[in-house]
Amino acid sequence: MALQTLAVLPRHITIYSLDPMTPIPAEVFNSDLYFIGRTEEQLSIVVPESIKLAAEDMDKDWRALELLGPLELSMVGIMAKISDVLAQAKVSIFIVSTFDTDFFLVKHNKLDTAVHALQDAGYTVVDQS
Repeated sequence: MALQTLAVLPRHITIYSLDPMTPIPAEVFNSDLYFIGRTEEQLSIVVPESIKLAAEDMDKDWRALELLGPLELSMVGIMAKISDVLAQAKVSIFIVSTFDTDFFLVKHNKLDTAVHALQDAGYTVVDQS
């Protein structure tokens, strides 16, 4: 079985940490890409860097590698294998998912390292920027 294809998305991404009761601004919902996670302790919002939020903490300059799908939810080990390749290359990741696919966020300054490691491991990586 051939390994999956990942696409480098063109935009830079910021990860925000907010108080869990913070209202989510409309500009987040108007973005073409966003991820929201809320627990009792924290609200996390992942958005393109062009969206600026007042936040307790933030980490900017991430890039997304989209695992091209759709992927079946019953598929086993895909995230683990890709994560292992990136860990072996000393690339930190932040993963977000949709029903059909996964996004591996890597810091912009590690993008080339991540792409080369994935290609060396047999993955196809296409640039959509």
